[in-house]
Amino acid sequence: MTTIIRAEAAHDFLALLPSLAGYSPERSLLAVAFRGNRTAGVIRHDLPRRASDRSAVASLLVAALCRMPGVDAVVAVAYTDDPFARRRGLPERALLQTVVARAEEAGFLVRDALCVAADGWGSLRDPATPVQGHPLALIETSSAASHPVCREARTGGVADLAVLPDAEPEVAEAVARTLAALVDDDGRAGGFDSRRSRPVERLLEALGPLVDPVEFVEVLLAEAPEHIDADRLAWLVHLAGRPAFRDAMMLQFAFGPVIGELALDDSIDANERAAASGVSIDELVARELAEGAPDGVDGFLSRLLLGQTTARPEPRRIERSIAVLRRAIAQAPPAYRPGSLCIAAWLAWSLGRGSAAAGFLDQALAIDGTHSMARLLCTFLGSGAIPEWAFSSTAVPATGADGGSDQVGRSRPSPGDQ
Repeated sequence: MTTIIRAEAAHDFLALLPSLAGYSPERSLLAVAFRGNRTAGVIRHDLPRRASDRSAVASLLVAALCRMPGVDAVVAVAYTDDPFARRRGLPERALLQTVVARAEEAGFLVRDALCVAADGWGSLRDPATPVQGHPLALIETSSAASHPVCREARTGGVADLAVLPDAEPEVAEAVARTLAALVDDDGRAGGFDSRRSRPVERLLEALGPLVDPVEFVEVLLAEAPEHIDADRLAWLVHLAGRPAFRDAMMLQFAFGPVIGELALDDSIDANERAAASGVSIDELVARELAEGAPDGVDGFLSRLLLGQTTARPEPRRIERSIAVLRRAIAQAPPAYRPGSLCIAAWLAWSLGRGSAAAGFLDQALAIDGTHSMARLLCTFLGSGAIPEWAFSSTAVPATGADGGSDQVGRSRPSPGDQ
């Protein structure tokens, strides 16, 4: 359902912007895209730190606008902690002028160019903007800000999504014990005594059918993160640390159980290919991605992973997924976190929150600087890649390569049996 909220003035529009963007912008340059009179998306870039970078940043934003079907107008907004008082006028004036010029050269109608500073706000196109700026209170007390959609908007900055909640001592202790038992059990598997340890037997009995990753993910997303117990948090972190399950779970969190089934079957096949080639699963994934997405199911899943499709994931599902992952990561000892952090990073990127994705990956690499998936994602995201679904005017559901449910549900070993 589309919610229509009308902004009668510039300060009303600025009051709405955090709900449009999904976060409270800080030190950011935003381009709010329009199709006719309705917003079509928000593109964000860090404020350039050097004057010489203004042209490149403006060109990047306008290039992104050009990829969005039907977009014909834009409002540029700079958020800065540089005050009007220091500049004796509008901060980031030169940057906004550059953006306006590039956008108009590309054929877009520029409806406004605004700056929100530490001590006021103003418009590049309003000669009546005071030297000291308009009061920020106009934004804070706007009638638009009282709309329920605005009150529910994320209040943190764009990178705050990567800030983990506090650990809960009793839960964290239980998670640590279970993860240690699982690692010990993996180490003994196939040895002289291959029987399950008592803690792992207890865990698997408690999980029951949720040992299956596809069922497990769907149950996790059906509950409030704070209600998920230590057993399931530990199982999530454990699975995320195993490449054969990590990438399939990542796609399932974004696209749903049908894709999860396909991806899990493909991950198990990839694990066998990696073993036959004498390389790790992450090395195999990196090599296959570099060679280009093949045809068939493998290619379809690779294109989803790379964002090379208009099959758009459901944002609220991803938001729930990241909330679950953040709590699980926070309760786990650092050594166990990189796999879950990689999943969270990719999901943040899929929502267009590159700064949050970078924050998750920084944490993963601080724990393990050689973690292959974290390094691969760092390189990929650092290239400036943006998923194609960000530029699609309509959401296209992701289905199996042949579009049918007969492609899922094939027999596979459960992670409790490996």
